[in-house]
Amino acid sequence: MVIGDDLTRDDLVRLVYELHDRVVSLEGENAELQEQLRELLKSQGPRSGGGKREAPPWVKANRPAPADDAGPKERKKRAENHGRKLEAATEEVIHAVEVCPDCGRRLSGGWEHHRRQVIDIPAPSYIVWDHIYLRRYCGVCRKDHLPRPDLTSEVTGKHRVSNRIMALVTYLRIGSRMPLESIQENLRVQYGLSLSNGELTRILQTVSELCRDQYEALLEEVRSSPVVHADETGWRENGVNGYLWAFLTETVRWFTRKQSRGSVVPLTVLGRNGSRIVVSDFYTGYSPLMCKKQRCWVHFLRDLKKLDEDNPEDRGVKAFRAKIHKLYEKAVAYRTMQLTLKGPVPIRILSRRVELREKFEEALMRLAQPHLGKSKDPCRKLAERIKKYLYEFFVFVEHPQAPPENNLAERALRPTVVARKISGGTRSARGSEAMAILRSLFATWACRGLAPYDACLALLASPHH
Repeated sequence: MVIGDDLTRDDLVRLVYELHDRVVSLEGENAELQEQLRELLKSQGPRSGGGKREAPPWVKANRPAPADDAGPKERKKRAENHGRKLEAATEEVIHAVEVCPDCGRRLSGGWEHHRRQVIDIPAPSYIVWDHIYLRRYCGVCRKDHLPRPDLTSEVTGKHRVSNRIMALVTYLRIGSRMPLESIQENLRVQYGLSLSNGELTRILQTVSELCRDQYEALLEEVRSSPVVHADETGWRENGVNGYLWAFLTETVRWFTRKQSRGSVVPLTVLGRNGSRIVVSDFYTGYSPLMCKKQRCWVHFLRDLKKLDEDNPEDRGVKAFRAKIHKLYEKAVAYRTMQLTLKGPVPIRILSRRVELREKFEEALMRLAQPHLGKSKDPCRKLAERIKKYLYEFFVFVEHPQAPPENNLAERALRPTVVARKISGGTRSARGSEAMAILRSLFATWACRGLAPYDACLALLASPHH
């Protein structure tokens, strides 16, 4: 059977036309490939006199070889030595050949050829001090006398471990966010010291009680501050969900654990001082505070970005986001300029700040107005948020000392969130209170540039605790 015997004349004509079109297409592809090959060969540059093709112009040329009589090039000296600096040696070990390996003659003297530095740590071990109290009799007074030495700088209360160990345990628990089991293992491996979970818990509770006065003092500093950052995160206590609240200033970190997430907590902590500014997210628990409130722009801009990502083809959403972002940048630029002013601020500038705040609020409301009341408009929810919190968006324009975002509180809570994921929370109300007190003190010491371990040790050694 010959191929095509079962095809009609029309089928054969159609097949011929298809083959013709295919040949024309292949010829076109071939011509394009030939043209690309010519461009590639052209980009590689002409051949040199020896027949070797020169490198393309986009290839970096090799460094020219130095002339035979030029000699070694002098190395450029650095203005500052950035090499690894040697530590101050605490001990020296001399290595010298005592006997000549060739003739056996005894050698002496010599000069330093080089030195190698090795850094090591001593194998630590704990020390146990037995304080022996001797009672002595006075034959003249006919009385027994017992010494009463002051050991406050060494040990706290009736504890058998020293202040240094208590400070270390507290630092590992709060500063390094280590579970009690890890602290036990660390003390055993490093020092050969074995402490039970119960003893570690008593140490933490004792230190927290000694920190209580400073903890209360930090709360008063927060209440008297003109700008307070506030935030909250989840914290379980004995398997029951609750919340860790954070109230912060530039130099104070204050935490408290409460079962409630209601507005009663910020009202109780901060009181009804109307002269301060509270910076927070858009949680309604802060709304009852009778003071100025600055809502976090970072949260709002993040929601705008998510809105844009969820509606990539909607030009109205993109325009809504771009206009709001541009308005925010203008407000931030004005605040930055105001922060450069020195000395008392003139009345006219204070009045100008109020006017600009009102203008920014009007401009933001104009952007939100077209989207209000439209159930199918993707921008409706954020527009309604603008309407609800309109007078809490640009407080930072009138009062530049208040930032437009709540990053301070977000960063301060991050170590606590990590600790929560490690430990899962606390087991009792006393443990939650100790945790809040110690985290407040350790975080405050850190933000003030103090070493938390040293500060804790100094507190324990203080005769006034």
